[in-house]
Amino acid sequence: MNILFIVPYVPNLIRVRSFNLIRQLAKRGNNLTVCTLWTDEHERRDADDLAEYPGVEVVALYQSRWQSLWNCIITLPSTTPLQAVYSWQPGLAARISGLLGSSDRPPFEVVHVEHLRGARFGVYVKSLFPEIPVVWDSVDCISYLFEQAAGLSRSIFGKMVTRLDLNRTRRYEGWLASRFNRAIITSTMDKQALLDLVPNNVQPAPIDILPNGVDWEYFGESEAMPRDPATVVFSGKMSYHANITMVTYLVNEIMPLVWGERPNAKLIIVGKDPPKNILALAQNPAITVTGTVPDLRPYLSKATLAVVPLVYGAGSQLKLLEAMACGTPVVASPRAIMALRAEPGKDLLVAHTPAEFAAKILELFDHPEMANQIGLSGRQYIRDHHRWAAITERLERVYQAAAQTPGNEKN
Repeated sequence: MNILFIVPYVPNLIRVRSFNLIRQLAKRGNNLTVCTLWTDEHERRDADDLAEYPGVEVVALYQSRWQSLWNCIITLPSTTPLQAVYSWQPGLAARISGLLGSSDRPPFEVVHVEHLRGARFGVYVKSLFPEIPVVWDSVDCISYLFEQAAGLSRSIFGKMVTRLDLNRTRRYEGWLASRFNRAIITSTMDKQALLDLVPNNVQPAPIDILPNGVDWEYFGESEAMPRDPATVVFSGKMSYHANITMVTYLVNEIMPLVWGERPNAKLIIVGKDPPKNILALAQNPAITVTGTVPDLRPYLSKATLAVVPLVYGAGSQLKLLEAMACGTPVVASPRAIMALRAEPGKDLLVAHTPAEFAAKILELFDHPEMANQIGLSGRQYIRDHHRWAAITERLERVYQAAAQTPGNEKN
C-alpha cells in the first residue's frame, strides 16, 4: 500500500509505537511517506535515520517548543483542548495537502494519523479530501488518563494541566471518534472510555484494538547478562507525569519496606529528562538516576527485577513489555496489566499495596530460581502476543477495512 503516515513527533527508539509500525510496514513492502515535526537536532537526526529505511520517505519540519507553547496560550480562551493544538503547524498542513493533491506521484491509499496531538491534521485531511480513508491511532483515551491524573498525580504541574484540559478533551475526543473512517486504540478499557464520550445521537467510527508491542529482535534476542543481586529497575520517560507519580510512590512507600529487610538493595531509575525532584533522589546512595541512556537493555537485563507500580495510566505499559522481553521478572500493579493477557503468578507478579510490592520484591531477591522461571515465562508471553511484526499485520487489515468504510465527511 501507499501510506501517508502523520505523527506529531519524530518516531524513534523512545516513541516506539510509530517507529516500529513504520519499520514493519516498510519491511512488509508498503511505501510510506512520514510527515512529522522535530524540535531539536537529536530529533532531526532521528528523522534522517528513519528516512534511511527502504520504502520510507520523511517530510520533517522544525517546530520549536515555544511555538507549541504559543499554540496552547492562544487556545486557552476556546473550548479546544491544548493537546489538540500543541503540535499544530500550518506549514506541515500545507505540505500534507500538497502531497495528497499531487498528480506527480502515486495516490495514497490510506492516511494514518497518530495521537490526539496529530488528530487535527487528520481532520484537515478529511476537510480537503473526504474520499481518502483516514485511520486515527488514538493510542490511549487521553480523557481517561486525565481523569485519573487530575486526582492521583503527584506531579503538581501534571495535576494542574490535566484538570485544566479534562472537560475540553472529553468533548473533543467524543467528537473525533466519528470523524474518521476507522480508529485504533491500545486496550479494551481505553476503547470503552472513548466510546463513552461519543454523544448518543452520533455514530462513531469502527474502533479496533491494536496493542503495543516489542521489537523482538532488539529486546527479545539481547545478550544474556549475569544479574546484579538485590537490584530493582524502573524505566520510562521521566518527564511524564504518570512516571513521576510512579517513582514517587515507589521511593516513598515501597522501597523503605524493602530497605527495612534488605538495606543493600539498589534502585535504578532509567529514563530521559528526569525533573529536579527525581534527580534529587540520587542523594540516597541506594538510588541511581541515569537520565538518558544509549541502550536500555543492559539495565533491564542486569537487574534482579523490574517494577511497574502504576498508580494511574491508560493503554498498555511499554516499560513492562520491554522488561518481560528481556527475561526480567516484573512486579506490577493490577492497573498495569489490565491491557494484557499475561497470567499473574506465572508470567509476572502482581501487587496491590506497598506491603505486597515489598513482599514480592523480597521474594524474588531470595528465590533466584523462581525469579528466573517468571522471567522466562514472561519472555515467552511477549514472543507469543506482542511482537510488532504480528501487530503490523493486524494494522494492514485495519487499513484495508478503512478503505471500505464510509468516513464522516463533515468539516
